[in-house]
Amino acid sequence: MRKGNTAYAAALALLMAGDPSAPAWFRKAAARWRESWSGGESWGRPIGALKASLLAHDDASVEEVARWTLELGTATADSPIGRYAATLALLALERWPEARHVAESLRGVEEFPQDVADALAYISGDDVVGYIEAVDSVVESFMTREEFLEDMQVADTALVLQELARKRGIEYEPGPADVLP
Repeated sequence: MRKGNTAYAAALALLMAGDPSAPAWFRKAAARWRESWSGGESWGRPIGALKASLLAHDDASVEEVARWTLELGTATADSPIGRYAATLALLALERWPEARHVAESLRGVEEFPQDVADALAYISGDDVVGYIEAVDSVVESFMTREEFLEDMQVADTALVLQELARKRGIEYEPGPADVLP
C-alpha cells in the first residue's frame, strides 16, 4: 500500500510540473494498490487504483480495474466509500443509469462530500450546468483545505471527475487554481 501511495504522490508531483512521465507513475500506483488488496472493506485501494488508471489515461487498465471494483460488491456496500468506488467504476464503464442510481445513494450522506456526490450524479445524468457548479465547488474545497493525500496539494478528485465527465462528453476545465496542473 505504501508503495502505491508513494508512486501516486510522485505522479501527482510530476503532473503538476507538466512532466510527461506522470502517467507511468500513475500506472505504478494503480498496480501497487491492486497488488496490496487483501479483501474486506478497504475501499481506498480500489478507489486509488481506479483514480490512478484514469489519470494515467490507460483505458485498458481503467476497464479492468473498474470491473474488478464492481466484482468486490462495492455497488451494494453499506459504506458510502464503497458506493463511491462503485460510482467511479460505473462511470468509467459508461454505465450511466446504474452510476446515477448509486451516486444518488451518496447524496445527503453526512460523512460524504456533497459536492463530490453531486458531481457524480450530474455526470451520470448528463447535467452540464450542475456538473460545472459541483466540480468548481470540489476545486474550491481543495483550495481551502490544509490536509492533502500524501501531502500533495493537488485536487486529484476534481481531475478524476474531469476524466469521467469527458467520457460523458462534458468538456469543462475548472478555472486556474494552485491545486490544478
